[in-house]
This record gives sequence, C-alpha cells and structure tokens, in this order.
Amino acid sequence: MSSTPHHLAEEFPEYVVQMRYLRETDGHFHRICSEYEEVNHEIHKAETDIEPCDDARMVNLRKRRLALKDEIYGMLTRVEPVVEDSDV
Repeated sequence: MSSTPHHLAEEFPEYVVQMRYLRETDGHFHRICSEYEEVNHEIHKAETDIEPCDDARMVNLRKRRLALKDEIYGMLTRVEPVVEDSDV
C-alpha cells in the first residue's frame, strides 16, 4: 500500500502558477482544491494507519480524489497560461 501523499503541486508541477492564480480568482476551483486536499489527507491517514478505515471507504475516498483531480486538471487545461512577474 502506498503512503505517498498526492499533493497537487507534485501531481501538476507544470501548472503551479495557474493553480495559485485560479485558487485566488475562482471560488469553485478553490473549493474543489480544498476538498481534494481534505480527501487526500484522509487517504494518507488511512494508508499510514493513523486512522485506519475499511476497504470500501478507502475505495470511495480514492474514487473521489480521482474525480476531483480530473476536474482540477480539466480546469487547468482550459485556462490561459499565467506568467509570473519576474524581476528583470
């Protein structure tokens, strides 16, 4: 069983700037990212036996995390790329 956290910045490193921008400007994106983090944390606690759960709950949590991740990815790929200001 894997106990590696699936943080969004690690899952989508090429979209870190877009994620930060959308979290600040899009309430729905902010909510689904927050829910993803909560579900991901629950999975991590179960996988590391901090708060074990039964197999059915684990399957449901993983399905929910995947659905949220798919929705997040869809939103990231539809938005225009955000360029960070650089100190030149």
